[in-house]
Amino acid sequence: MKCESDRERDDLQRIIDKALKEMELEAGGTLDLEKANLAEFQRKTGLTRSKCRTIRDHGFKALPHGRTGQKAAVTKLTGYESQLDDLLRGGVTNSEVCYDRLVEKGYSGGRTTVKDYIHDHKCLVPAKRKLAVEPQGSRGRRFKTAPGEAFQMDWGFVNVVDLVGAVVQIACFAMVCHHCGSFFVEFFPNARQESLFIGMLHAFGTLGVPGHVLTDNMKSVVTCRDFEGKPVWNPEYAAFMKCVGFETRLCKPRHPFTKGKVERLVQYVKRNLLAGMTFTDITDLNGKALAWCDRQGGRYRRAVACVPKQVHSASCLPACHEPAGDCDVCLCPRRTISFDGFVSYEGRRFGVPYWYAEKTCRVSRVDGYLHIYSDDLSRELVAHPVTWSRKDAFCEDQYADMQPEEHPTARVATTIRQVAPAEGNPALAKSGFGEAL
Repeated sequence: MKCESDRERDDLQRIIDKALKEMELEAGGTLDLEKANLAEFQRKTGLTRSKCRTIRDHGFKALPHGRTGQKAAVTKLTGYESQLDDLLRGGVTNSEVCYDRLVEKGYSGGRTTVKDYIHDHKCLVPAKRKLAVEPQGSRGRRFKTAPGEAFQMDWGFVNVVDLVGAVVQIACFAMVCHHCGSFFVEFFPNARQESLFIGMLHAFGTLGVPGHVLTDNMKSVVTCRDFEGKPVWNPEYAAFMKCVGFETRLCKPRHPFTKGKVERLVQYVKRNLLAGMTFTDITDLNGKALAWCDRQGGRYRRAVACVPKQVHSASCLPACHEPAGDCDVCLCPRRTISFDGFVSYEGRRFGVPYWYAEKTCRVSRVDGYLHIYSDDLSRELVAHPVTWSRKDAFCEDQYADMQPEEHPTARVATTIRQVAPAEGNPALAKSGFGEAL
């Protein structure tokens, strides 16, 4: 694409060529450029005398401006180059992502400036391995569903560098509405079955409960298939489906056409939300994920030709239904209390008061706090702030003070007095140093 100065130079060259052609026709078909009438050339072009003389001295060629190609020493991008360089070295080349990261840091410029900088500094992007191109194979037509009929869900995994430099893995739960494309994303330290239930319930609370859910053959959902090829559901998952009130359809392995929306969503989360992401703890990460989902849902999407949030609120959400039963038990998984008074949750240990006599309890992480309840959910025992630290979290009254203590059997008659310590340095008291002479 040509810049503005290039287009202006091309237009000037057209004017020069047209004037010379007219002068050549008037001269009878031949024109000596060195003997061209400068006054006539000035009249036909409308340029100044000095400009016409300069053009004639350069062979009637339009020259660029003397400052063409020079850039301002200070721009709105000044001071943000190092942050852009770090993103490029990390493989982030999406201009929209880079622009959003700079806006969070206070950048007030435009997207075009960021695009131009990325284009000029592609040498910082690490090279990618080229994979062999496989044949496309047979094609298939993706099916469509009515509002509130089907959702798709899947797991994605991300590596996190913690505070001490170790690399740990966290799981990303994703669920998307098959009709309008509205989606929900939440992160967990692991992809266990209890994390799946919590993520699904949180997604249902935002998107509603559909008629059925499309998923792959994950262990938390199906254990095996019978001799007729029908799925044998995991007992806990079968009870969960009955409690919430939905059905599950399994997709064919290695066949992305059936649930391609959620697989594409997981890729989009990794390339857009998580590109250059930093966070303090899992609560902070999920807060940023919810804000990102709300922001993306309010944008027009060309693939579905609508704004997903508006269509989902108008069509899909009314077609969905509320959970059929009480889901508090699924949101509060059961934990066994260890001999030293701790329960383990998401790889960390939290204290339980000693006066709770049962061997099991239930836990729930809500808004940065881990709430520990009795096994029947009748009372809350204690609440711990959730951090990224691996240290044990103790609570008040976790251990009973059972040591014996003696008390006086007769009236105490001896009395002593406590006084304040003497001023000065006691080591110099014997030498008399500092006393008045």
